[in-house]
Amino acid sequence: MRIGVVSDTHMFSRARTLPEPLVQGLQGVDLILHAGDWVDEAVCHLFEALAPVDGIAGNNDGMDIVRRFGRHKLLELGGYRIGMVHGHGGRSTPDTAYESFRDAGGKGTADIVLFGHSHIPYKEERGGMLLFNPGSPTDKRRQPRYSYGILQLGSRVEADHYYFDKTN
Repeated sequence: MRIGVVSDTHMFSRARTLPEPLVQGLQGVDLILHAGDWVDEAVCHLFEALAPVDGIAGNNDGMDIVRRFGRHKLLELGGYRIGMVHGHGGRSTPDTAYESFRDAGGKGTADIVLFGHSHIPYKEERGGMLLFNPGSPTDKRRQPRYSYGILQLGSRVEADHYYFDKTN
């Protein structure tokens, strides 16, 4: 299973259309997962034109997005448990994401945790979980490049960042 991972699109204040490098990179994915801060529910339709979409709401999303996706979820995909949370409201974004899916016994409730909020691409194995932030394809902030991620779920998990310079 090949999954596109995006976060922090902040549309339509940062961009009016999906960046062409993102659209090209998401061709052929089975699913797109968005880790929050869509900002406008119409963004969902842009992604749905490429593949089925699921996600969660971030701290900049309105109640329409919160009602549609929720703020926290655990999915079963390709034999893996994938947790999703935006990552705001804690001491550090990776720590907040990790704590959101770590059970009291330390075994973990997710195999993979997708998060956003910081706009910083991030990948770390911690406590048996893969923590993955795709960065942002439309609002790179202080990052040198725009980014998104691709998860490959098979006999093992592969998570890669893809970077590009121009949004359109």
